[in-house]
Amino acid sequence: MKIYSVRKNAISFIKIQKEFGSFYNYIWGFVDGKQIKNVWKSKEELPSKTEISDNISKDLKKRGMSFVGTTIIYSYLQAIGVVSDHMYNCFKDK
Repeated sequence: MKIYSVRKNAISFIKIQKEFGSFYNYIWGFVDGKQIKNVWKSKEELPSKTEISDNISKDLKKRGMSFVGTTIIYSYLQAIGVVSDHMYNCFKDK
Protein backbone atom coordinates (compact mmCIF):
# COMPACT_ATOMS: atom_id res chain seq x y z
CA MET A 1 0.00 0.00 0.00
CA LYS A 2 2.82 2.43 0.82
CA ILE A 3 4.57 1.76 -2.47
CA TYR A 4 1.31 2.28 -4.38
CA SER A 5 0.73 5.51 -2.47
CA VAL A 6 4.01 6.98 -3.78
CA ARG A 7 2.58 7.17 -7.30
CA LYS A 8 -0.85 8.27 -6.11
CA ASN A 9 0.64 11.00 -3.88
CA ALA A 10 2.90 12.20 -6.68
CA ILE A 11 -0.10 12.68 -8.95
CA SER A 12 -1.91 14.63 -6.22
CA PHE A 13 1.25 16.65 -5.53
CA ILE A 14 1.46 17.73 -9.18
CA LYS A 15 -2.20 18.75 -9.15
CA ILE A 16 -1.59 20.85 -6.01
CA GLN A 17 1.42 22.50 -7.67
CA LYS A 18 -0.70 23.40 -10.69
CA GLU A 19 -3.55 24.74 -8.57
CA PHE A 20 -1.44 26.81 -6.16
CA GLY A 21 1.63 27.55 -8.28
CA SER A 22 3.80 25.44 -5.96
CA PHE A 23 3.52 23.06 -3.03
CA TYR A 24 5.28 25.78 -1.00
CA ASN A 25 2.36 28.15 -1.62
CA TYR A 26 -0.11 25.44 -0.69
CA ILE A 27 1.53 24.61 2.65
CA TRP A 28 2.30 28.19 3.70
CA GLY A 29 -1.28 29.16 2.85
CA PHE A 30 -2.44 27.26 5.93
CA VAL A 31 -0.47 29.66 8.17
CA ASP A 32 -0.89 32.85 6.11
CA GLY A 33 2.82 32.77 5.25
CA LYS A 34 3.89 33.22 8.89
CA GLN A 35 6.11 30.81 10.78
CA ILE A 36 4.64 29.38 13.98
CA LYS A 37 7.17 29.78 16.80
CA ASN A 38 6.52 27.75 19.92
CA VAL A 39 8.53 27.77 23.11
CA TRP A 40 7.82 24.89 25.44
CA LYS A 41 8.75 24.52 29.12
CA SER A 42 8.90 20.73 29.07
CA LYS A 43 9.08 17.91 26.54
CA GLU A 44 5.67 16.75 27.71
CA GLU A 45 4.15 19.95 26.29
CA LEU A 46 5.38 19.22 22.77
CA PRO A 47 2.40 18.26 20.63
CA SER A 48 2.46 15.42 18.14
CA LYS A 49 -0.24 17.16 16.09
CA THR A 50 -2.12 20.43 15.96
CA GLU A 51 -5.26 21.83 14.41
CA ILE A 52 -3.16 23.00 11.45
CA SER A 53 -1.66 19.55 10.87
CA ASP A 54 -5.17 18.09 11.21
CA ASN A 55 -6.46 20.49 8.53
CA ILE A 56 -3.57 19.83 6.13
CA SER A 57 -3.86 16.07 6.62
CA LYS A 58 -7.59 16.14 5.92
CA ASP A 59 -7.13 18.32 2.86
CA LEU A 60 -4.35 16.14 1.43
CA LYS A 61 -6.50 13.04 1.94
CA LYS A 62 -9.42 14.80 0.26
CA ARG A 63 -7.09 15.49 -2.67
CA GLY A 64 -6.28 11.78 -2.97
CA MET A 65 -3.13 11.34 -0.88
CA SER A 66 -2.58 8.54 1.60
CA PHE A 67 -0.15 7.96 4.48
CA VAL A 68 -0.38 11.66 5.34
CA GLY A 69 -1.74 11.48 8.87
CA THR A 70 -1.74 14.47 11.17
CA THR A 71 1.34 13.36 13.15
CA ILE A 72 3.52 12.92 10.07
CA ILE A 73 2.27 16.24 8.71
CA TYR A 74 3.20 17.98 11.99
CA SER A 75 6.69 16.46 11.77
CA TYR A 76 6.91 17.65 8.16
CA LEU A 77 5.90 21.19 9.18
CA GLN A 78 8.69 21.14 11.78
CA ALA A 79 11.21 19.80 9.27
CA ILE A 80 10.50 22.46 6.66
CA GLY A 81 10.39 25.34 9.14
CA VAL A 82 6.70 26.17 9.10
CA VAL A 83 6.65 25.26 12.80
CA SER A 84 9.57 26.09 15.07
CA ASP A 85 9.33 24.11 18.31
CA HIS A 86 11.98 24.80 20.94
CA MET A 87 12.37 24.44 24.66
CA TYR A 88 12.46 27.71 26.62
CA ASN A 89 16.13 27.15 27.47
CA CYS A 90 17.22 26.21 23.94
CA PHE A 91 20.38 27.94 22.73
CA LYS A 92 18.72 28.59 19.35
CA ASP A 93 16.28 31.10 20.81
CA LYS A 94 18.89 33.12 22.68
